Amino acid sequence: MTHNKHGDDGFVSPEQSLQVYRAMQAGLSRRQALKMLGAAGIMAAGSGLWPGMATSWASEGAAQGTPKRGGRIRVAAHTSSSGESLDPALGSTAIDYVRAYTFYSGLTQFNEQLEPQPALAESFETTDNGGHWILTLRQGVTFHDGKPLTPQDVIYSMMRHKDPSVGSKALSQVNQLESVKALDDRRVEFTLASPNIELPSILAIPHLVIVPDGTTDFSKGIGTGPFKCQEFRPGVRSVAVRYEDYWRDGHPYLDAIELVGISDESARVNALLSGDVQMINNLTGRNADRVKQIEGRRVKATNSGNYTDLVMRVDQQPGSRPEFVEAMKYLFDREQIKRVALRGYGEIANDQPISPASPYYFDGLPQREYDPERAASLLKKAGVAGARVPIVVSPAANYSMEMGQLLQQSAAQAGLTINLDRVPSDGYWSNHWMKHPLGFGNVNPRPTANILLTQFFASSAPWNESGWKNEQFDQLLVAARSEPDLAKRQQMYADMQTLIHNKCGIGIPVFLSDVEGYDARLGGMDRTIPLGSFMGYMFAEYVWWNA
Repeated sequence: MTHNKHGDDGFVSPEQSLQVYRAMQAGLSRRQALKMLGAAGIMAAGSGLWPGMATSWASEGAAQGTPKRGGRIRVAAHTSSSGESLDPALGSTAIDYVRAYTFYSGLTQFNEQLEPQPALAESFETTDNGGHWILTLRQGVTFHDGKPLTPQDVIYSMMRHKDPSVGSKALSQVNQLESVKALDDRRVEFTLASPNIELPSILAIPHLVIVPDGTTDFSKGIGTGPFKCQEFRPGVRSVAVRYEDYWRDGHPYLDAIELVGISDESARVNALLSGDVQMINNLTGRNADRVKQIEGRRVKATNSGNYTDLVMRVDQQPGSRPEFVEAMKYLFDREQIKRVALRGYGEIANDQPISPASPYYFDGLPQREYDPERAASLLKKAGVAGARVPIVVSPAANYSMEMGQLLQQSAAQAGLTINLDRVPSDGYWSNHWMKHPLGFGNVNPRPTANILLTQFFASSAPWNESGWKNEQFDQLLVAARSEPDLAKRQQMYADMQTLIHNKCGIGIPVFLSDVEGYDARLGGMDRTIPLGSFMGYMFAEYVWWNA
């Protein structure tokens, strides 16, 4: 099976694939990136930029001016809950992840190419393809209460996730750790149950930031991050003030950041346009076009692999019937969803969770097209022809209401009646997500394919949305972590995506662009970390205020 083919454009090498990946992270579509590759050739080794892109990026940065210290901004995220916590292990929404990177630091940190870079660990190395790792801690790092960083903090921060009483969302990642121990006062050894060449990327996720040894009370958010927590009121707001002894010289720039949650999109947009807040996330295409027209406001769209998916529980009726699941996937009019629902802010998907921006994306799968006649035949085989089925939709799952309406229209062409059960955003993720035979999820991007597949598709995954279990998939997932040969590893991911496409109870019609609106006086917004909204949740360290 060939898995690096891109349609009629021929083949790309692993090096070229990386260039396509980086260009797409900068906002180009896959087709545009491939065309640029053909026109410009391989970029200069180590430049980190595509030919012709350096000028435009530099101009945008220059237009925003030199970074300035001082100023306070207010930022509104699209989710909030009275059950929020500053415990990074419990994070599950954008505002949780922002707080994790604002108050805490990880051992590693992603750059704009999603490559893990030294952070609290100034170096990391392995000599056996990822079975054992030695990390050397940075000297002179202190927590917000003045306590110095030690290997014991690292050991506690990692191993606490294994305690079932913690309820960590990163349990599936940390279960790979067999032991973490101090070699001396700076070096920490990680021993894995099986090799994983991507451990430095895993250590950069927001759940695995470092907390002080023995911490059980997280109400003060004490970490080593760029800001200290001045106030935290769950479901209301948090206030972060600059940590003057932050370990990264020159950062952050702002004096303070107030984070609030505004679940209603219209209210978020109005808050931005009125000047009540200076940045918002989770804009739909319709409101993005509206913000663009307002003087002094800007829109930023990033391709990063975000998707809203139709979740069909394969352990419940009717999703337990494979023909029904396949039929529903053929009822997605993907072009219409992109054009009408997304207003063009997205990419066509093919019921596989790895986005075209990833070097592991497999585009050898035939695109599943809209085919109501084939869907009708499959529904008949499933014994549900002419049936009525409910699907839960909510503003909490981006575009799910619009997708549901379009799916409802498509299903009617196949003789299936869909009733949309509309539920509010509040409480959706705890009360409805994964709890109904049919509903919608919304998955934020993950930095690596293995992390995404481990968290959402492994048989034991905590967020296995459809309840799908496949032994072959599980074996491939583990084997890919220790495979040093790139071509073999790509083949493994191609096989995993094929299994998901063909057998999993998840339908992914499109990938969504992460769209944010912001005040034009907010500097530093030219930086792109394609991990999700708010600059991969890391904006706090990099932006400044030009007022």
